[in-house]
Amino acid sequence: MISGITGTLKEVFEEYVILQAGFLQIEVLIPEFTRRKMQTLVGQEVSFFTIFYLDGNPAQGKLTPKLIGFQTELEREFFELFCSVDGVGSKKALRAMIYPVEEVAYSIKEQDAKTLATLPGIGPAMAERVIAKLRRKVGKFALLAPASGDFGAQSAAAQGIMADAFQALLVLGYSETEARKRVEKAAKSKTEFKTVEDVIRACVSQ
Repeated sequence: MISGITGTLKEVFEEYVILQAGFLQIEVLIPEFTRRKMQTLVGQEVSFFTIFYLDGNPAQGKLTPKLIGFQTELEREFFELFCSVDGVGSKKALRAMIYPVEEVAYSIKEQDAKTLATLPGIGPAMAERVIAKLRRKVGKFALLAPASGDFGAQSAAAQGIMADAFQALLVLGYSETEARKRVEKAAKSKTEFKTVEDVIRACVSQ
């Protein structure tokens, strides 16, 4: 299993990038929202959290190894969740992800089928299916949406800490609304939180 890769970004294409990793040049599939970020990073060292899968028809003996890359573990986790919906799968999910994960997750949480239906390859019927299966599972991803205050301005590591703290508050018995409110308040305090525990202590003491 290849869970991550680091290398020099050589080229950016419509659906994938080429990384120079040692003596190897490796093709990594990426969603559209990631491709837009990569265009300014050619020649620099970049890292991806990856999903490895075999593409093709096993019955015909035609299987090709593929790598899908994401800039954060949260993005990779959401992608796998999105693929779990019947009828989606890796190819359709890659094509559909033209917006950042937090925006797609927010649309699912808010049951915004109209917006989801505009994603390539989704359509109205699939949008309803996605909402039915995932609307109660995307809270920590939607937490990072622009509507949630200043999360978008934070680093990927800080966003991950906030998302994990949100999940922890749910486990502690807080409602989703209250957990979101407390985490957003902690984020807006401009305190530099280094661990999930630091965020939880700040949230509980509010």
